[in-house]
Amino acid sequence: MNKMLLAAATSSVLLLAGCASGTDGEASTSKLDNLTNQVEQLKDEVASLKTEHAALASKTNQAADAAMAAQDEAQRANKRIDNIAQSYTK
Repeated sequence: MNKMLLAAATSSVLLLAGCASGTDGEASTSKLDNLTNQVEQLKDEVASLKTEHAALASKTNQAADAAMAAQDEAQRANKRIDNIAQSYTK
């Protein structure tokens, strides 16, 4: 009988302890909502930065292609000038 009374008392204390922490639920929910909003904002910022990074990478590739084309054109022009100069010296 004593053991049964002790078990009942222990379980009721645990039950009440679990219910006592429920009053802080509103504060926890508010904090959770706040953190969720912050996570969403950070996700949006990351997506925006990824888009901006892709645009900058594209512009960089275009600039590199233009530089290569200009270098090729300069080499071709130098060859023509060399050929013209050689034809005058012959």
